[in-house]
Amino acid sequence: MTHRLTASPETCRWGYVDAAVPPVLTVRSGERVTIETVSGGPDALPPEGFDVPPELRAIHAAEAGLPFGPHILTGPVAIAGAQPGDVLEVRILDVALRQDWGFNRHRPLAGTLPDDFPAFHHMNLPLDRERMTARMPWGLDIPLSPFFGVMAVAPPPAWGRCTSIIPRAFGGNLDNKELTAGTTLYLPVFTEGALFSCGDGHGAQGDGEVNVTAIETALSGTFEFVLRKDLALTVPQAETPTHVITMGLDPDLDRCAERALREMIALVVARVGITRDEAYALCSIAADLRVTQTVNQHKGVHCMLRKDFLVR
Repeated sequence: MTHRLTASPETCRWGYVDAAVPPVLTVRSGERVTIETVSGGPDALPPEGFDVPPELRAIHAAEAGLPFGPHILTGPVAIAGAQPGDVLEVRILDVALRQDWGFNRHRPLAGTLPDDFPAFHHMNLPLDRERMTARMPWGLDIPLSPFFGVMAVAPPPAWGRCTSIIPRAFGGNLDNKELTAGTTLYLPVFTEGALFSCGDGHGAQGDGEVNVTAIETALSGTFEFVLRKDLALTVPQAETPTHVITMGLDPDLDRCAERALREMIALVVARVGITRDEAYALCSIAADLRVTQTVNQHKGVHCMLRKDFLVR
């Protein structure tokens, strides 16, 4: 069965995840949900002639006061039977554009170079949904590879309301461009139902997301949710068709690299049955450490290892 969850003031929250938010949809393990998302505040809207989802304007009108964070998240979706200590396997079956424009911006005192760019800068970018390209203002066409910057379960109830800006153990603003259609994200569960939300649609992004934004746009994603009671994770992991991915999140980029590497060593030991010393050596020879993003207060590094190396 495939359910559909549309974006609306009733199904979206602006800028946070919270275990106290009741689900807007409940599904069973193995079921699929197509989730629609929108992105951007009123100041990000394009000039006349572009397709603006009407629910985006409705969400703008319904928001009272300042948003808790910048991301409009659709959800949460509860998975029946999910309990703390489980793992939610999120199979990303499809990711599609929902509009013909995106935007990129930077502001003073933010980004990887906070002191180098003292003025606010905003670009609206036309998106060609047939050619899957974005047109830059100087005429360059950038290939699109859409993914969700934010995919999260609810945080532990004791954490209360958590901003969507900072990625943590529950996932959130991972900004990992590897998580396109055909990949799988594994999220540790911290509350009953897991309570999955997503948003922060990206048309394209470089590793680092250095000026704080990618090509921000509206996406729809089709997900298959599988409840895993045979796994135990404390931080997110992922798989592409060719690689396993571990992640490190911390304000310090060195700590991020250390955490992603330790997680990969543990994964290799568990799957292959070799010693930690041998796994450490394999990672040095064959694994890649990549900077995920450097702009979300907690930075990110992901470690990638080819699946065909997970053999004795």
